[in-house]
Amino acid sequence: MTLQRRILILATTVALLEAVGVLAVVRASSRADEKDHVRAGGPAVTPGAVSLAAGDGGRRIVFRNMAWGPHRDELATVATGSPEGARTASGVSCLRFHAAGSTGICLQADRSGVQEGYRAVVLDARLKEVSDHPLGGLPTRARVSPGGHLAAWTVFVGGDSYAGTNFSTRTSVLDLRTGRLEASLEDFTILKDGKPYRSADVNFWGVTFAADERTFYATLATGGRTHLVRGDLGERTVTTLRENVECPSLSPDGTRVVFKKRVPGLPAEAPWRLYALDLASGAETPLAEERSVDDQVVWRDDRTVVYALPGDFGADLYAVPADGSGAPARLMDSALAPAFLG
Repeated sequence: MTLQRRILILATTVALLEAVGVLAVVRASSRADEKDHVRAGGPAVTPGAVSLAAGDGGRRIVFRNMAWGPHRDELATVATGSPEGARTASGVSCLRFHAAGSTGICLQADRSGVQEGYRAVVLDARLKEVSDHPLGGLPTRARVSPGGHLAAWTVFVGGDSYAGTNFSTRTSVLDLRTGRLEASLEDFTILKDGKPYRSADVNFWGVTFAADERTFYATLATGGRTHLVRGDLGERTVTTLRENVECPSLSPDGTRVVFKKRVPGLPAEAPWRLYALDLASGAETPLAEERSVDDQVVWRDDRTVVYALPGDFGADLYAVPADGSGAPARLMDSALAPAFLG
């Protein structure tokens, strides 16, 4: 083969690769544009006022709207009794969200700089910004304490999935009463098996708060294992309670935690099942949901938990009894990160 022919083949190959790359960008752009247009058969979404206040509008759900159209990714609301009804969208966009005690935490993209970043925004009852805090990674979990005085968030700072071990997280807790920010729970004293513990591979995620506005539960990962920990913000300590627990969510009465755990024999890409743990007795109960749930559940009331599973337009919400009875039921299409208010 002559040098001239080799150069021609190389040039042709480069041109083909460039064409493939351009086509991929065009298709991705087209897909993104498509999400801005309402899909037939989807939920009705109209702009309006959305409140986080306990006494406004009766029982309702505030959530991230995933339905395609101009209000995709905005916080929206529906009545708890009509979850598939018409939605009111706020104009405030969040990637992760939670609210309680008339306070919200919104993890969102920050496009104010040269490069896109992320920030945690504290919202008041009318969704007005109270404060904002830069994030050092991709938002993944967010929680507000029952009284609305504490907010926590977790970001990925490496890797892209809980399913593997190649990731790192940072979990922060903000006290809205004092303005004190615990930038990383890794700075807390760890008591593991009753003894002080230190390791370079420690990661925390999935905070859930107790009603006393001081105690919290979370996931601690170290040495290839995950642990349920109970934390004390006053003492700045966390104490391990149980292995193989991820993303705990404390019941409104403070007696149970629902979490995801790895079950041997399940596929590596879908390893989790939901379980309820009675904190007093230590008894575990598998919930009726048999699909792999990669989410931190939210309690709708003392009897039922709600969680997200992948859907046609991003995610759908499902509900299942927290005592192991019954069967999972679809609650809402095209929705994520719900908070049950009122």
